[in-house]
Amino acid sequence: MKFLLTFIGVFHLLSLNSGKTICKNDISQRTFQEIKEEIASYGDVAKEIINLAVYGKAQNRSYDRLALLVDTVGPRPSGSKNLEKAIQIMYQNLQEDGLENVHLEPVKIPHWERGEEFAVMLVPRIHKMAILGLGSSIGTPPEGITAEVLVVTSFEELQRRAPEARGKIVVYNQPYINYATTVQYRVQGAAEAAKVGALASLIRSVASFSIYSPHTGVQEYQDGVPKIPTACITVEDAEMMSRMASRGNKIVIQLKMGAKNYPDADSFNTVAEIIGSKYPEQVVLVSGHLDSWDVGQGAMDDGGGAFISWEALSLIKDLGLRPKRTLRLVLWTAEEQGGVGAFQYYQLHKANISNYSLVMESDLGTFLPSGLQFTGSEKARAIMEEVMRLLQPVNITQVFRAGEGTDINFWIQAGVPGTFSPSIFSLQIFYIQQCLQGLNLSSARTLFWK
Repeated sequence: MKFLLTFIGVFHLLSLNSGKTICKNDISQRTFQEIKEEIASYGDVAKEIINLAVYGKAQNRSYDRLALLVDTVGPRPSGSKNLEKAIQIMYQNLQEDGLENVHLEPVKIPHWERGEEFAVMLVPRIHKMAILGLGSSIGTPPEGITAEVLVVTSFEELQRRAPEARGKIVVYNQPYINYATTVQYRVQGAAEAAKVGALASLIRSVASFSIYSPHTGVQEYQDGVPKIPTACITVEDAEMMSRMASRGNKIVIQLKMGAKNYPDADSFNTVAEIIGSKYPEQVVLVSGHLDSWDVGQGAMDDGGGAFISWEALSLIKDLGLRPKRTLRLVLWTAEEQGGVGAFQYYQLHKANISNYSLVMESDLGTFLPSGLQFTGSEKARAIMEEVMRLLQPVNITQVFRAGEGTDINFWIQAGVPGTFSPSIFSLQIFYIQQCLQGLNLSSARTLFWK
């Protein structure tokens, strides 16, 4: 883990000129062979960066920085004092690191607190269940909700059995397909259950496996639809109730949730830069989010992504090098509530969208690195494959599809190229290539966007 967290930022440095001359600003005027040769010429620079990050003074630095923050602050839910403490700590850290234009950009974010919560199966036997309320859920009445259960495996089954759902607690035992598909039950489950008259909803945790561990996350109510309490339960309990229901057993649950929603709170996106040497007005944005849920330290989601993004700027500064474009670090706030801080950042800066060359986000955890997640044309993909050859010494050469992310999708949907991280390296590699070629946004859109 220490090796991986430290190593994330090193390939940002390949965006530097390193004494070489970039032939032309528009990649469309260059042959693929010219581009290929120039990319290959950065092999020595790559080795220098690797040596600094893996064996030099920066070894384990991002890990140690992250450990200090999460041990000091703990969980950082939206609207909490812990989140604001973390933001102030990071603001000070970025200044002390010698980065440029360090500042806080004000935003308004949701403030939700879960309170005390529990669920107990009363029939056909007494069984205390592990639950985690979902973000923005309302609470139950003080006496709780005691009701019979209807178990369904899909929204379609819920619709077919709608007459049975009225006055009951709907339990979703949806199969895990993949995160993007299955998470819709967590997000929409309460609203869909409320439409058919349910009193509450319990959703099987969105996970491929479980050790009796419920998951939390955000859920969304819909305008004109009653709000009902909603929480996640473990895979094991969802499967157990599904088996019971298939045998014709009546299931009764008592649910109590003390969740409360408060007025929006003041918060900040945290920003730092290294000003570009050749195109300072053009921005390459790297990012992760500082907020987390309240039931862990938020080290993986998304402390790791935030700190490896910071490390990328630190390594550049330490080597005394400077990218052609301005490299902007943004540590988002309230990502877990649906990219709230990032959306307000987009609204504030979209007037200058032509200056954004690339947006990047790391928010899939810091696991064994495997490659680059990339969205773009087939020509651009061929170039990406050449860039990834620079990572052959560490055997990380794959180019995946579908670069996206909650905090950067606003920009991607507006036409700015973007990458998302399925591994700890993928945040950086597209930036290498994009800056190597000295692209302006118009040529980037032509080549790097379908």
